[in-house]
Amino acid sequence: MSLQQLTQEMEQAGVRRLAVISGDPAWCLSQATAWRNTLAGDWLTVSPAPLFADQADALALQVQPAAVRTLLGREFRHALFDARHGFHAEAFAALAGTLTAGSWLLLMVPPWDRWAQQPDADSLRWADVADPIVTPHFVHHLQQRITADDQVLLARQHQPCRFPPQSAWPQWHCQAPQQQQAILDQLMALPSGVAVLTAARGRGKSALAGMLARQAGACLVTAPARASTTVLAAFAAEAFHFMAPDALLALETPPAAAWLIVDEAAAIPAPLLQALVSRYPRTLLTTTVQGYEGSGRGFILKFCAGLENVHYFTLNEPLRWSRADPLEQWLNQALLFEDAAVTEPASAAPVTPQRVAQDDFSALDAAYRLLTSAHYRTSPLDLRRLLDAPGMQLWRAGTLSALQGALWLVEEGGLEPDLAQAVWAGTRRPRGNLVAQSLAAHAGLAEAATLRSLRISRIAVAAESRRQGIGQQLVAAAASAATRHDYLSVSFGYTHSLWAFWRACGFTLVRIGTQREASSGCYAAMAIRPCSAAGEALQRRAAAQLARDWPRMRHIIDLELALEAVADEGLTTQDIQLAAGFAWAQRPLEASLPVLQRLVEAVVVPDPLLAAAVKTPDALSPLAQQAGLSGRKALIAALRQRAAAGLHALGVTADRLCLPLK
Repeated sequence: MSLQQLTQEMEQAGVRRLAVISGDPAWCLSQATAWRNTLAGDWLTVSPAPLFADQADALALQVQPAAVRTLLGREFRHALFDARHGFHAEAFAALAGTLTAGSWLLLMVPPWDRWAQQPDADSLRWADVADPIVTPHFVHHLQQRITADDQVLLARQHQPCRFPPQSAWPQWHCQAPQQQQAILDQLMALPSGVAVLTAARGRGKSALAGMLARQAGACLVTAPARASTTVLAAFAAEAFHFMAPDALLALETPPAAAWLIVDEAAAIPAPLLQALVSRYPRTLLTTTVQGYEGSGRGFILKFCAGLENVHYFTLNEPLRWSRADPLEQWLNQALLFEDAAVTEPASAAPVTPQRVAQDDFSALDAAYRLLTSAHYRTSPLDLRRLLDAPGMQLWRAGTLSALQGALWLVEEGGLEPDLAQAVWAGTRRPRGNLVAQSLAAHAGLAEAATLRSLRISRIAVAAESRRQGIGQQLVAAAASAATRHDYLSVSFGYTHSLWAFWRACGFTLVRIGTQREASSGCYAAMAIRPCSAAGEALQRRAAAQLARDWPRMRHIIDLELALEAVADEGLTTQDIQLAAGFAWAQRPLEASLPVLQRLVEAVVVPDPLLAAAVKTPDALSPLAQQAGLSGRKALIAALRQRAAAGLHALGVTADRLCLPLK
């Protein structure tokens, strides 16, 4: 059967296929050129640079991997993905979602036998490395999935091409519109409550939400970003009325609406979502249950379980291809988009957490799927990190067929003293080291960056195994094994329940951010659990500093914390060093507020501008205008000068920045 006949058969069956071209760069390009010359189509190309002469035109269908999301909602016939120098997994999955029935997705990769040993340029995005690294575990997994699926066309240089076998697929008749209409009718008849609409990519979820807006009329749409509502807006037409979540909640009296439609609701922090739902009698929450941007499964388990009068709807009929589509099936297996099938109940016997080896794909597969079920933001980028990034640790509790818990840790710290001091001063910010750097840059604890630590990136416990101490056992096992590290750390959006869990795991609170995070709607909190004498010293110093500073931070942080009372003896030697870091280096204002307040109190004649800034740090823009300054940047520069003047008045000079690490 010719390539044209095979493609015609695919179109009639409503399916798409993957074709892998593996070989030297020039050979791959010649093969891709032959495909483009043989099959008519759009041939959207995703590559770092144009590959063909006709793509020199700015209007040609060629985009860089990072720009693929701008094409969401559009449809294309055939596409080419250039992975000869790096594999951008999210872009690859997004590209597949744009292809219509009868399309081929060509994947160009390095020579088959050398692929796993070739540095992957995409690793610079997710591995916190200065130079690209090899990614053998991910490549071997892809190669296994490619060779195991006979629906994948495999063309390897110097070897015969493997064509897919002829399939007896029935004629495709898309059933998605009928399913959409049936759910729309039910939604229109809903008197009140919360409707939850879930679907995989390509099922018409946003289109259905737009149809509801157009048919119901008085609807209000909100979403994490307006740019993501393009499809919804197209179907809603004149009935599309959008307002950002924070803007909507800022109004004392919300706009009247028959429906509040929240698109991609799982990406909105639960506290904000709860407030939104409470304002309207009928709310539609839509979310993706699997995909390259994140998963909504954890959202369904956690948030919706606490709501009353909830109605669940699911779209499972694809719009652009049939349910038998080989490309979607391969993609789901390759990037672990689907839930793992639990074949046996969790054992009631005590579990012994085990560390997962980075080359143990079966165990990693099960743990990754559990993490996906609990965290909306889990994506193929995380899969790549777990498989090949240096400094990763993964722990599991329970059997692979009935996993009870998973814990993901990332190595941090170990910075050279000079670099740690630069981080403390705000002049350097090397990649990675989230908590270690933050404690140095914001809390003023430079030693946190020189010590070796393990940060807990994610933790998940299966729904049926919660309240049994599984999470605490995982943390305890990781801490016991961390003999070469000084402390464990965790960064989380502060809630009383989350802090209760981490406190039960042996952590001590060491930092609270001064602003609510957009990703969680909560204040960022950091906590550590010591694993060595040096870690214990850091914990004591950090906890004492937070307790001492907290009374001076409460007027800008709307949060109740039960911290041990610590006497504030005024401006100390440590405070002077931190104030010098603000005045003569680049330490941030928000992190310097407590010491600057003490500096203002210690100076005989305090500077009015500095005194006003530390008293009302949430009103810097009006303060800059009053001072005749052009904006925040100019104001901060002026405040650094005023702080330097205050230190000079106390006999302190800039050489205080040269203090060694304590």
